[in-house]
Amino acid sequence: MAHTKAGGSAKNLNTSNPKYLGVKLADGQAAGPGMVIVRQRGTKIEAGKNVAIGKDHTLFALQKGTVTFKEFRKTNFDGTIQRKKIVHVI
Repeated sequence: MAHTKAGGSAKNLNTSNPKYLGVKLADGQAAGPGMVIVRQRGTKIEAGKNVAIGKDHTLFALQKGTVTFKEFRKTNFDGTIQRKKIVHVI
């Protein structure tokens, strides 16, 4: 005969907090110095003119201006061509 009540098993209670990744300023929006443009894991979008990259790959503006997104072709060391996005503050 059990002297303690049976405990249920909990399988889905260990969730992690949301990281709020993504584009924070869209194309054509105004950006000030230090404003976050993109939060990302890895350099999916690269930094262009007047944009710097943080240690967690966050892209932020260095000057006041307008955000513009463009696409460019990058040649890898093995000769393959990769299309990537780049963000500028002009």
